[in-house]
Amino acid sequence: MKSLHSFLIFISLVGILSAYTYKARSLGSSTSPAQQLDLTLQGYGFSAFVRPHTGVVYDATVPLNLTGIKVSVVRLRSGSLWSRGVKGFKEFGIPVGVLVHPYVERLALVYQNLGNWSSVYYPLPGFTYLAPVVGLLAYDAANLSANNFQEIDFVASKSPISINFTNVVPVPTELTPQCVWFNLDGLPEFRELVTENVCSTYQQGHFSIVVNSTRLAPPAPIGAPTLGPSPSHHKKHNSKVWKIVAGVVGGFIGLLFATLLLVWLHRYKEKKEVAKMEQHAEIGETLQMTRIGNAQAPVASGMRTQPMLENEYVA
Repeated sequence: MKSLHSFLIFISLVGILSAYTYKARSLGSSTSPAQQLDLTLQGYGFSAFVRPHTGVVYDATVPLNLTGIKVSVVRLRSGSLWSRGVKGFKEFGIPVGVLVHPYVERLALVYQNLGNWSSVYYPLPGFTYLAPVVGLLAYDAANLSANNFQEIDFVASKSPISINFTNVVPVPTELTPQCVWFNLDGLPEFRELVTENVCSTYQQGHFSIVVNSTRLAPPAPIGAPTLGPSPSHHKKHNSKVWKIVAGVVGGFIGLLFATLLLVWLHRYKEKKEVAKMEQHAEIGETLQMTRIGNAQAPVASGMRTQPMLENEYVA
């Protein structure tokens, strides 16, 4: 009964692997930048196999335009991978029972650490990387002198492959970090951490630890002074002071002009009234002019009723 159960699991794994179409990838318009990077790093990785020994890890050298990316390779027999696994290949711990498809006698595992290029090739809007993206890909290594190397797939059939990240950026306790797995097409899938800083997988791809950046406060710039106002703060403060001074001066000037305008309107009104009275004087009787202050104004001449004695009314 136990052997039948194991056989059914084996058949299921073969079905999963057969569901994928495997072929050597070539540079073209259909490949994404991340897939093109995989091909490039695979080439630099295989160049480290000068005189390869099975089971020995070789570190590759990348050009200056990819500074920050690390590549390592190891060549294995498929049977040895199945029966022994790989205890420590950088961050990856590969258990026994790993099945490869299509079957090849020898395969090469290519390790990638994208470092500060992680978010460039694997952008993840809304999330912040707490660890660099690391990748584990498998290729046919039967003939290292070949020009094109076939990419093959593998799956862990008994226990998952562990990924132990180091130097993970700490976050507040109220935030929950997550594992993220990018498949060969670059599509992400989120999973829970197995333990602190440890993720797991049954398949190849690229992996990292992320956190929801919408709830993460932006960190202070490294080396920035913590005491005293910054130069930008001084500039903003000085700008506000000049705006206040300009406002006060502008208000005073506006008030002065308003006062002068009122004085001018008052004098204009007085002159207009005087001119009107002079016009009436020219039309009617002559009015006597008199000086009032610095201006001359017309005044009517006095007229008194002649007094009459009471006896004048007596007949």
